[in-house]
Amino acid sequence: MHRKLLFAAVALGLGSFSTGSPAQEQAIQEIQEIQIVSNIRRSEGLSDVNAAVSVIGAEELSLLRLNHYQEALNRVPGVNVNRNNGQESLASIRSPVLTGAGACGAFLMAENGIPLRSNAFCNVNQMFDAHSENADRIEVVRGPSSALWGSNAMHGLINVVLPEPGEAGSLTLEAGPRGSQRIQGRFGTETEGVKNLILFNGVEEEGYQADSGVDQQKLSWLYQLDFGNVQLDGGFTLINLNQETAGYVTGTDAYKDAEKRKTNPNPEAFRDSRNGRFWTSASWDAGDWDLSLTPYFREVNMTFMQHFLPGDPVEDFYHRSLGFQSGAYRDLAGGGRLALGIDGETTTGKLVQFQENPTVGSAFLRNTIPQGRHYDFTVDAGMIGGFVSYDQPLAEDWTISFGVRVEKVDYEYDNLMRDGRTNDQGVACGFGGCRYSRPADRGDDFSNVSPKLALSYQINGSNRLDLRLQRGFRAPQATELYRLQNAQTVADLDSVELDSVEAAFTGDAGALRYSASLYIMEKDNEIITNSARENLNGAATSHRGFELALAYDISETLTLHAVTNYARHTYEHSQLSGGIDIKDKEVDTAPNSWGNYRLSWQPIPRLRAELEWVNMGEYFTNPENTASYEGHDIFNLRAQYQVSEDWLVTAALLNVLDDFYAERADWTTFSGDRYFVGQPARAYIAATWSFR
Repeated sequence: MHRKLLFAAVALGLGSFSTGSPAQEQAIQEIQEIQIVSNIRRSEGLSDVNAAVSVIGAEELSLLRLNHYQEALNRVPGVNVNRNNGQESLASIRSPVLTGAGACGAFLMAENGIPLRSNAFCNVNQMFDAHSENADRIEVVRGPSSALWGSNAMHGLINVVLPEPGEAGSLTLEAGPRGSQRIQGRFGTETEGVKNLILFNGVEEEGYQADSGVDQQKLSWLYQLDFGNVQLDGGFTLINLNQETAGYVTGTDAYKDAEKRKTNPNPEAFRDSRNGRFWTSASWDAGDWDLSLTPYFREVNMTFMQHFLPGDPVEDFYHRSLGFQSGAYRDLAGGGRLALGIDGETTTGKLVQFQENPTVGSAFLRNTIPQGRHYDFTVDAGMIGGFVSYDQPLAEDWTISFGVRVEKVDYEYDNLMRDGRTNDQGVACGFGGCRYSRPADRGDDFSNVSPKLALSYQINGSNRLDLRLQRGFRAPQATELYRLQNAQTVADLDSVELDSVEAAFTGDAGALRYSASLYIMEKDNEIITNSARENLNGAATSHRGFELALAYDISETLTLHAVTNYARHTYEHSQLSGGIDIKDKEVDTAPNSWGNYRLSWQPIPRLRAELEWVNMGEYFTNPENTASYEGHDIFNLRAQYQVSEDWLVTAALLNVLDDFYAERADWTTFSGDRYFVGQPARAYIAATWSFR
């Protein structure tokens, strides 16, 4: 079921958002007609919605030709995605870059409104499950989105929207460094009442580091059937990923070592992922109500080596879901609008962790981390949630919006091994017991209420003030509850909650368009792993930030786009880490400043180009704030030329100055400084043939 929303300020980030020439004026009109499916589930006017939403549109995505979704997402205010190796990543939206077993539950990732993972089974890399390479647009909701989406939309939402089905025909071939090659295509047909579209993308690359190649294939089919009063709109997406994974390079400033940065400390590491989603949305009118119902099916299968753990255990995981989304909408007297709906999902998941070889290292590691199975369990998860949203003009210039969602999530856990912390044969480990602990069969449930209240004031015809009060939440993930360690036999956890206050100004002044947001968020019941490796509700964090997005027309052919972020994320609870109380310390992997700045040039309609500056500020890499990464500045060049009606050529030169930098910097007690290295200067060229 499509969730539709429009928001004026998000267009500031689009490469075509400029005024002056007739082509630019046409681009503005196209931006004003953008449909977004990420908030109140119904198409609205461009300036009618009070939400912090950003859109990366089709023209910008065409120029970007994503090698990794990070390249698009980090253009959005408030977003900082760390690229790990291959197609992997760690995300942040108005947050630190979160890590840990269930940290991925802070963000909801979706495609065409269908979450990529079930409530209980998030994964930090889940964005590679979306067909972002063929997206029509990517939408980002910044800040709590739980009032409509529920659990896992606590810090925000990323939704990949695929193109509408219909007449289409194109084929793209791309070549890049180290044998990188890609084929991408679209083929669509349209007859009376029936539309189809097939999308495919295949990529093969050797990887910059040793033994880090990637093979990935994605296929989507979309359709529309029009039966007059009822319209069906659905399809499927299938994904296959086979990746050799390069681990962190270790040692202070190891990413600056010309030889070490190309090595792979974990040549045996891999990740294989196969998944799919099938959905059909039915929409129809029933008197004064517009109704929609979307049943869907999801299956995820992933096997990967946990090279970051002693013994290199392999996790084999799957989950299968059946679910539905529904909505009912009505326009009320006096300009009011009402939306309500019910969502439900049932999921079965299974996780096995197996270590093929004996652990190497210290006597403690060898004796506490046994060879064989560590975990083998299933979880049946259910979710039922309902929401209501109401908008009402209060006066000529004021509008109030209210929304609330009530949701219940329940888990039934079944341990398929011996309970406790023995090895898989029931033999106790030395040094007090095995590291991995398996709780007895049990059930858990979590109920949450997530309200939203917003006011909007139209200052004048071009400028607006929005005020928002919101609460987000996430239920604990299955791995936080049932994949325990050491002496812990029960994880008695509550849902994590986040309260947010935000003020936002949007508008334009001739050649300048702007969007500025100031937010304060307080998070309670955050789940932490303490020094005894117990999962507990013990953390509280504070998040304060300022986001500014500008677009300024220097001339009819030149436009400057700027996205600047200032934020401070701090621990608000007392906890000893490395002998230091971390209260009031900055959360690790949380830069105070970062940004994206682009100079767009379009001298003629057939040619467009941009120079991009990606800025990453310094950040601490441990909770004690004793280790840090200095940050980096990377420059990229991109250009696109329409050779003829049938042929389009796109070229990109990334990391133009060939700087040595880290995509992600981290620190651990055992390894010290460690890094996922950034790639050197590299060029890509693509040719697109449009044959219909």
